[in-house]
Amino acid sequence: MKKSLVVVITMLGAGVVCLNIRPTLAAAGLNGPGPTTMQRGQKVYEQTCLACHQADAGGVPGMTPPLQKSPYVQGPANKVIGIVLNGLNDGVEIDGDTYSNPMPPFNSVLKDQDIADVLTYVRSHFGNKAAPITVTQVSQIRQGVKK
Repeated sequence: MKKSLVVVITMLGAGVVCLNIRPTLAAAGLNGPGPTTMQRGQKVYEQTCLACHQADAGGVPGMTPPLQKSPYVQGPANKVIGIVLNGLNDGVEIDGDTYSNPMPPFNSVLKDQDIADVLTYVRSHFGNKAAPITVTQVSQIRQGVKK
């Protein structure tokens, strides 16, 4: 009986420790973006980006660039945020292939949270491994656009 009671108390004690550590890890950014960020990002991708960039983010040859393992997606956060906010009318060259389909600006269509979510989703899917994008980063870039 004593052994069972000790095990239960030990298990309960470990559970309390784990519960208390989780908010600290989240605040420190050590456990990455939560599933809600990814779910929202996937939804924005499917509603806004998929038609041009395709379900697998492979793009359309000669027209829409792929987002898979893309130097634009995995590059500096301010650059990819700027592309989403301002659009892109210049041809883009990736791995020797040129893509000429213009991308419209989404600064009046998507909120900062939407852009942070979709970019975080894209930067962690389709073979990409880049840091999450925060709402603060998007807001700062957007403020630069308004000036």
